[in-house]
Amino acid sequence: MRMTCPCCGTRDIQEFTCLGDANPRRPDGLETTEAAMFDYVYQRDNPAGRHRELWYHGAGCHSWLVVTRDTLSHAIEAVEPAKAQGRGVAA
Repeated sequence: MRMTCPCCGTRDIQEFTCLGDANPRRPDGLETTEAAMFDYVYQRDNPAGRHRELWYHGAGCHSWLVVTRDTLSHAIEAVEPAKAQGRGVAA
């Protein structure tokens, strides 16, 4: 399987790491409740169909990417830099 990185071009999927759903926002650890942090970490959906995921290009440009992918067919619809989506990546 191949994915097109906005920086590096078309690459083998093994260069990338999928980190899950791109939609949840991490709660501020100092300003949130224990229950809200538990929900963020453990309560995730497992959708069938079109889904936005956060990926990391570790074997290439080290970019964080938001990938729109169909989880049933694995067809990739779009790959965008996470910065363009307003996604900050926490350490």
